[in-house]
Amino acid sequence: MKNISFSSNELEIMNLLWHENRPLSRTEIIDLSPNRSWSKNSIHILLNNLIEKGAVEVSGFVRTNKNYGRAYSPLLSQEEYIWQTMTDANSPFCGLSRTSSITTIFAALLKNSRIDEQLLNELEQMIEERKKSFTK
Repeated sequence: MKNISFSSNELEIMNLLWHENRPLSRTEIIDLSPNRSWSKNSIHILLNNLIEKGAVEVSGFVRTNKNYGRAYSPLLSQEEYIWQTMTDANSPFCGLSRTSSITTIFAALLKNSRIDEQLLNELEQMIEERKKSFTK
């Protein structure tokens, strides 16, 4: 997949789609974004831009009031976007090797005082699950 960059407004919509984890109509996107930085009149432009970039697709239709409207789903996961952003040529990690950049990011996470034991356990569980995938 090619690297996709988002405007801050597009990223707000993507974050909402990732967070809700279900297809959303234009009306739902507007309603679920009360503190949005974009005008509700620009929703059509923003969604069309995301479709053109290959980040979002029309995944069906939903009933909104008396009409039916398109429902939108992300084609790019949040994890894929973060990985893409970290390995992009303009990333601050660009000069590091793949292994070195991952190690640097992981070390920064571990040294952060906001990381509590519960989160460390979740990370440990993710690592263990990933290790198991190598032995299958």
